[in-house]
Amino acid sequence: MAILPPHGGTLSITIGEDPPERLDKALAREAPEEAALSRSRLMKLIAEGAVRLKGVPVTDPKARVLEGQVYEIVTGAAAEVEALPEAIPLSVVWEDADLVVIDKPVGMVVHPAPGQWTGTLVNALLHHCGASLSGIGGEKRPGIVHRIDKDTSGLLVVAKTDRAHQGLAAQFEAHTVERRYLALVHGVPEPSDPRLRGIRGVSFEPGGVLRIATGIARHRTDRQRQAVTFEGGRHAITRARLLERFGTPPAAALLECRLETGRTHQIRVHMSHVGHGLIGDQTYGGRRKLSAKAVGAEAAQAAEAFPRQALHAATLGFCHPVTGEDLSFESPLPADMAALLALFPRMQG
Repeated sequence: MAILPPHGGTLSITIGEDPPERLDKALAREAPEEAALSRSRLMKLIAEGAVRLKGVPVTDPKARVLEGQVYEIVTGAAAEVEALPEAIPLSVVWEDADLVVIDKPVGMVVHPAPGQWTGTLVNALLHHCGASLSGIGGEKRPGIVHRIDKDTSGLLVVAKTDRAHQGLAAQFEAHTVERRYLALVHGVPEPSDPRLRGIRGVSFEPGGVLRIATGIARHRTDRQRQAVTFEGGRHAITRARLLERFGTPPAAALLECRLETGRTHQIRVHMSHVGHGLIGDQTYGGRRKLSAKAVGAEAAQAAEAFPRQALHAATLGFCHPVTGEDLSFESPLPADMAALLALFPRMQG
């Protein structure tokens, strides 16, 4: 599917299976995320006659759609928004002429996007690194080779030069970068659990390591979410090792999750798929609550009120793309996750 050009042009959108009845909703579902076409913007484009079916403008947002129809959206040049340097404090773990490793706080978006043009990590890096940051002359994501979600904390590496950018990108593509996350989840994914062994895509490796291998694609009806798929999507593998159980009977667990691939929301989607959603995850965690009887009233209330997914990028390791040195970094649990864990009783027996 084509992506809307930055200077305007035509975007073709094919309606998929079981579409919403309304045109605006169907287009919002099918439009690629990169096109930044919100439903409100689509409604304006429809009203302007910029949405066409077989060359004929369709101006009714409530018009019925059919599977397989191909709509064309014609737009003018999008307003250019240039990321500007901002003096935002950064926790710099390590830095040289080619790279900088950042410990990202909760709440910081990595890259500017519609609805969040300022206050991002890129804005902060433009100020911190100045003209040495890779890609300022034209790349869409200057120096950024991987991301972590806004409400996930922890480590990520950013390139400051073109040669480092290319070398890091190759390592991420080859899945040779070590990325380990700490996650606090509902329930305990035990190797002995027959339910887990019956879930498609799930297996256990030596040492009781849970392996989840699926495709991940954008959710069919909610373009803000990702979903597990076994037909198409992007291949995704997560390994999870049980570090600690909490409660009597066990009601929660601390996991070390290792990414072989790095898809959008991968750990959150995979843990939800196996029935062990992350505590605090409002998108994928469901409405599950911890038992006050198992973990105590204070811990149960704190978990229910936890304002974000309990996920932290704790370990990052890679080969320096310029010097060839093996580098590895660790980040301690942030204060909010550490405080929550301190309330949890260790499992008895």
